[in-house]
Amino acid sequence: MSLDTPSVKPHDRLKGALANDLDAVGELIRTRMASEHAPRIPEVTAHLVDAGGKRVRPMLTLAAARLCGYSGPYHVHLAATVEFIHTATLLHDDVVDGSEQRRGRPAANLLWDNKSSVLVGDYLFARSFQLMTEAGRLDVLKVLSNASAVIAEGEVLQLTAAQNLATTEDIYLQVVRGKTAALFSAATQVGGMIADAPDEVVQALYTYGDALGISFQIADDILDFAGDTAKTGKNVGDDFRERKLTLPLIKLIASGGDADRDFWVRTIEKGKQQDGDLDHVLTLFEKHGALDAAREDALAWSAKAKTALDAVPQGDLTDMLRDLADYVVSRLN
Repeated sequence: MSLDTPSVKPHDRLKGALANDLDAVGELIRTRMASEHAPRIPEVTAHLVDAGGKRVRPMLTLAAARLCGYSGPYHVHLAATVEFIHTATLLHDDVVDGSEQRRGRPAANLLWDNKSSVLVGDYLFARSFQLMTEAGRLDVLKVLSNASAVIAEGEVLQLTAAQNLATTEDIYLQVVRGKTAALFSAATQVGGMIADAPDEVVQALYTYGDALGISFQIADDILDFAGDTAKTGKNVGDDFRERKLTLPLIKLIASGGDADRDFWVRTIEKGKQQDGDLDHVLTLFEKHGALDAAREDALAWSAKAKTALDAVPQGDLTDMLRDLADYVVSRLN
């Protein structure tokens, strides 16, 4: 599957199949991001929401509910909840990371300020909890509230794991489960739950979302070193320059042993980077095959996501979800 062939992008096909539900989600988001007393809230939120984004996470909720036969209205509320949580985390992440761009636009914290971004993010989290309760399902509330806690926990863990050469692949996986996979898995899980799907189907949907999110993040981390800047919108090696210990770097550091230890202490732990360091890192990737090893991990998680779907009702939406799992790793070809 090619990144340059829009007609086969599975998220576009999902968007078409779920068009009416997505319109309802969009309308609900616009209504609930309003604030009578603080006009800055809809200003900041609209800046991010209107910039686009594929809305993959709410589509996962809608698709899971539909393929499980749900015909009520509350999948729309849950999909909007998922998007509010995601938007809130983006606002907070941009402050933490000092980001200058988001979805091709200046980051909200640059256009307004850090305080506005943090407080509007808090408002969206509060709105998301209001939306959760409207479905009247304590089990669904438990899943989404737990995901919110895991996301926050993952962000804090990332702060302590970054620049620490003792960070292992297991710790990386914990971070990824927090910052990415937790919301993917909650999105699919609650879609099945609202449809009262059998436990084994709900568990399969959870497993799909978890594996999809992990595969997606590993692929993103690989593309930081091996991607086309014109397609990714990121400069090659940004994660190295920002001293983020992603899976490719963790594998590379482990494969080099003591020979390159001084280099990693200087560049990652102490942050004393100089001209030629990134080129040396790229040479080490070629020497040790660490990017290929990370790619194998991404493919394995993608395969796990597809296998999980064998336990859910089959149909066009299920096929699109399988294609989505293929698509996240097709970017590595």
